[in-house]
Amino acid sequence: MVANLIGGLIFSGIGLVALSYAKGQANIKMGFIGLALMGYPYFVTNTLAMYAVGIALTAALYFCRD
Repeated sequence: MVANLIGGLIFSGIGLVALSYAKGQANIKMGFIGLALMGYPYFVTNTLAMYAVGIALTAALYFCRD
């Protein structure tokens, strides 16, 4: 339960930073990934799945930068 909370906070924080950066750069792909990072912890309850999806979305964020 604590690991879910920590994971949600970490990945939501990364999503918030990505969304604000994407807004300044006018990068729509990065903005959508940031929104996904902020929103998915509400729907994923399994800890392992939460970290797997978060790492995958963060990797997508890394590879989508211009």
